Amino acid sequence: MESDDGMGSGDQQAQVIVVGAGPAGSAAALHLARAGVDVVLLEKGTFPRDKVCGDGLTPRGVQQLVRMGVDIDAPGWMRTKGMRWVCGGRRVHIDWPRSGSHPDFGLTRSRHDFDDILAQHAVAAGARLCLETKATAPLTDRAGRIVGVSTVAGADKQPRNFHAPVVIAADGASARTALAMGLERDRSRPMATAARRYYRSEARTHDPYLELWADLLCSRTGRDLPGYGWIFPLGDGRVNVGLGALPHRAHGSVDLRATMDRWLARVPHHWDLREENADSPLRSAALPMGFNRRPQYRRGLLLVGDSAGMVSPWSGEGIVQAMEAGEVAAETVALALHRPAGPGREQALHQYVSEVNRRWGRYYRLGNTVADLVLARYGYRPLLGPRVMASPALVRTLARLLTHGSDAPSDDLIDTLVRGIVRMVPAPGRSARGLGAAGDQGSPVTSGHVGSRRET
Repeated sequence: MESDDGMGSGDQQAQVIVVGAGPAGSAAALHLARAGVDVVLLEKGTFPRDKVCGDGLTPRGVQQLVRMGVDIDAPGWMRTKGMRWVCGGRRVHIDWPRSGSHPDFGLTRSRHDFDDILAQHAVAAGARLCLETKATAPLTDRAGRIVGVSTVAGADKQPRNFHAPVVIAADGASARTALAMGLERDRSRPMATAARRYYRSEARTHDPYLELWADLLCSRTGRDLPGYGWIFPLGDGRVNVGLGALPHRAHGSVDLRATMDRWLARVPHHWDLREENADSPLRSAALPMGFNRRPQYRRGLLLVGDSAGMVSPWSGEGIVQAMEAGEVAAETVALALHRPAGPGREQALHQYVSEVNRRWGRYYRLGNTVADLVLARYGYRPLLGPRVMASPALVRTLARLLTHGSDAPSDDLIDTLVRGIVRMVPAPGRSARGLGAAGDQGSPVTSGHVGSRRET
């Protein structure tokens, strides 16, 4: 952390600085720019770039892309009809629901250029994008409030300072900006991990369903994988194959590579999911889940996406939460900047925590509990038993719960049931208005099939 001694020659001034041009950062920058805010978007790398991700988006994610103005009919996007769950020799198809305010289809696209598309939309809206610009430390005033960041830019790592009254940290699972401001994650909670690899597979590349396997066994212990495996079609001759796990503390770590090898030995030969058809190395990443870092606003700094541990504890989905939180942060900041600096603006900025908690607090509290008591111990098999898999109504209800696909008002009976279940979860008390309620400091859970990840 560095003290801010005022503007120097070559320093840059803005109303808002966004650190990180992943889905969360680009969404925040885009919505801020549309609101007329002067926003600088800092990205340590360049585009295109690869990220460990499942490359799949649920209808909630599609809705966010449409709100951002992304052309989802352009080449490279593939639509999906729903999910296919595989467990205990049974296969069940669940189409995306047609009720409510969300689209009735999902999408897949490689993260190789996904982030670039979002960043360019932010630029088109008016954001200033600075590539190869790595934030190295926050700049703070005498009261410890963040007022900018110091950076190094370009191949020659030229130092450069950026100043703004508000900073949004969207720098992924590493959460360097948050850590530098003293925002630690709860280290009593383990981090989930995921691994993915691309394969050339003409047999599966145009599959209209996202396939999830819930009956995989850990290679070392023979226990049920505390997570799931996925096969997601990309429509370009490839599929994204991966799995993730949050091993229970009593069971030890999971060898993801060996477990994946054991799983792929089970799949049909004509799917071509063999070494000679691999189109990438196996890469792994950490999954910060269940709001495992709080508070999500402090002293001029807002946390969004993976830096706030916003990956879903139900499914490992991360891109949707990142984009939604980016929009919420942008709306909060844009309104706050209309107030003069001081207590009034500070009060407005604190509304970010309240709004995200209103949207996700109870859902994440319930998910953290299910993760800790069931998913991290026994995996998904108990949820997908023969009775559930044989009941279309139960399957659709569970799918709606896992994907958070029922928060919009709807006359759909399943939506009403799921919202009723979530509403029964106690709201956090006044003393725990940070995201992830009292006693809920971020119990993460199983594998992430979508979302930006830091490589491990």
